[in-house]
Amino acid sequence: MIEIIPAIDIIDGKCVRLTQGDYNQKKVYNEDPLEVAKMFEDAGVKRLHTVDLDGACSSHIVNEKVIERIATHTNLTIDFGGGIKSDDDVRKAFNAGAQMVTVGSIAVRSPELFSTWIETYGGERIILGADVKNGLISINGWKEEGEQKLMDFIDYYSHRGISKVLCTDISRDGMLQGPATELYSEIMEKHPSLHLIASGGVSSMQDIECLNSNGIPAVVFGKAIYEGRINLKDLERFLC
Repeated sequence: MIEIIPAIDIIDGKCVRLTQGDYNQKKVYNEDPLEVAKMFEDAGVKRLHTVDLDGACSSHIVNEKVIERIATHTNLTIDFGGGIKSDDDVRKAFNAGAQMVTVGSIAVRSPELFSTWIETYGGERIILGADVKNGLISINGWKEEGEQKLMDFIDYYSHRGISKVLCTDISRDGMLQGPATELYSEIMEKHPSLHLIASGGVSSMQDIECLNSNGIPAVVFGKAIYEGRINLKDLERFLC
């Protein structure tokens, strides 16, 4: 059964969503992310994906206090991404209450540092963030397109202890036009034991059913819920 992971993206301490990572296409859905997190928990959700979008554009974590509030007032398992660029940032995220961190840019720019985090915290707590556009990894809040191919990137770190990968198809993110199911299926074919987390484009329960039937282990989505395309009650059978 596919793991359901709602997303809360944070700018200025508020719950927002972007379209294709464009900060000029920002929509605020709630002034208080904790209120949203409690709504998810009340619906039976166990895990939450949080993104510090301010941090993603900076050289450090910005919104760790928001994560601390969610961790303190809910029992959700939190994974945190955005702005993790140093040992201190990783410690801040875990100290704030995150059980896992998602890291992409450093995995590209400083593979030795990222590998030490895998060794220190384990592959279960360090999630590889693989944000892809045109088959290439993008970094720094999707503002920079790298030269690494997605499959080579995953191959490299799968041999270094990574067991969880959050793969976002940037071209689909926030577009509500369906996920890149073929891409995720291709990844799973090459890495059948990988806990792959699909992200980007989910617009309906049919999309989730399709990912589930294709054996994708987990999915992150947010806009479809915030826009009323997916009702939390419809997710109940995946949350038991």
